[in-house]
Amino acid sequence: MKILKSELLIAKHLRQSVFKNSALYFISFFIGILLLYATFSGWQNYRTQNETSEKYQHESREDWLKNPDKNPHRMAHYGNFAFRKSTPLSVFEFGMEPFFGNAIFLEAHKQNTANFSEAGFSNSMLRFGEISIAMVLQVLLPLLIFFIGFNSIAYERENGTLKILLTQGINWKQLLFGKIFGIASVIMLLFIPTIIVLVLVWLFLQDFTITADETVKMILFILFHLAYLLFFCVIAVLISAVSKTSKKALITLIGIWLLFTIILPRTTQAIGAYIYEAPSKIQFNSDIEKDILKQGDSHNPNDPHYKAIKDSLLRAYKVDSVQKLPFNYSGFIMTEGEKISSRIYNEHLAELLQIYKKQNSFSKTVSFLNPYIAIKNLSMGLSNTDYESYVDFQKQAEDYRYKMAQKMNALQIKYISNTKSDKPKIIGKEHWADVEDFHYEPKPIGTVLKNEIISIISIILWISMLFILIRIASKKLKAI
Repeated sequence: MKILKSELLIAKHLRQSVFKNSALYFISFFIGILLLYATFSGWQNYRTQNETSEKYQHESREDWLKNPDKNPHRMAHYGNFAFRKSTPLSVFEFGMEPFFGNAIFLEAHKQNTANFSEAGFSNSMLRFGEISIAMVLQVLLPLLIFFIGFNSIAYERENGTLKILLTQGINWKQLLFGKIFGIASVIMLLFIPTIIVLVLVWLFLQDFTITADETVKMILFILFHLAYLLFFCVIAVLISAVSKTSKKALITLIGIWLLFTIILPRTTQAIGAYIYEAPSKIQFNSDIEKDILKQGDSHNPNDPHYKAIKDSLLRAYKVDSVQKLPFNYSGFIMTEGEKISSRIYNEHLAELLQIYKKQNSFSKTVSFLNPYIAIKNLSMGLSNTDYESYVDFQKQAEDYRYKMAQKMNALQIKYISNTKSDKPKIIGKEHWADVEDFHYEPKPIGTVLKNEIISIISIILWISMLFILIRIASKKLKAI
């Protein structure tokens, strides 16, 4: 109890000395304004995107159902839309969402990518990034921590009070932890109000009706960011403790901040993309078309592959023309064509995603050298704004597209006659309701944690290492 009392006294003294600096009030006010702006812009973006997605998803559904009686295959080509809604935590962590599309046009025999990203409709300022609560917590608050803590011990070494302090019964371990608690108590004056506002906005956006999955994500979002900020408090005190002067400590800490938040993240992305080079969109689509043509063209009646299928069907049903088959031959061929084109597309997509996975794995591995990358990946994963969420949306939309096309093909097989007739070969529009509306489901917390296991291990290792460094430093550090 006596030891803890000493550490709290040290923390209180540091907090009092910090607030004597008028510059801290100006910086805190500036960061507070940024946090308010980030909350407002995040809330506005969330409401706008989700209202837009709901509106056009509803209009797309109405357009689909309002189609008149027609051939099912024409309906498959008429297509549908899949829209992706944001999750509540995306208000605080924009992640990659501004650069990924949130709508996909779904049609038979063709897989489209997501379009209508925010970046596509924005000016070049978006290249500099948007101000989000996560950005303030992950980038600006660590810089404020370094500004507060750079002279926490180095200054006392310079003016000679450090030696006096240590001769009065205070050991290095108590001093280090006391300084860490002092810096943390100052930062909590910004962090706690931010979290309160964050939770209130999060509850309001869901009309105070929350799921267990979203609640766990929110709790982890808060805890991981708290651990991240405490990590920088420890770094600030340790660097100050080993530095001869406050000036050297400040320069070192600014260098660490630049390395963690600016240099390493950008360098890592560039190196990953260079080592695991991905094909261009044009090349990707061209390779798919070539493989489909090699397999066969379902719209060409003389194609060798589909001619062989026709001949086998005629032999199996012992008829001499497709008009005499007991089902619609064209619908059967389109079903086969959809299976082939989807299989080829999924094979190429799997190869492409494997390349991107290697690029992302390289970045995640570097999180063992940089806690900022670890917290950024975790934050985006919990907010459903990471690359994995984008891929998950693409997969859900493709699954829906395939089922929609095959449903139309099944209706054609069942209801459209093979015989030639002057009347149009159509079915009633009531069948369009057989295709359910698209509904995007975000990744559950279990999937998020599985995807970000490297980042979680990285943060745990960083925290463990710092406690070890404190223990070593408490035995090795000198007053002079």
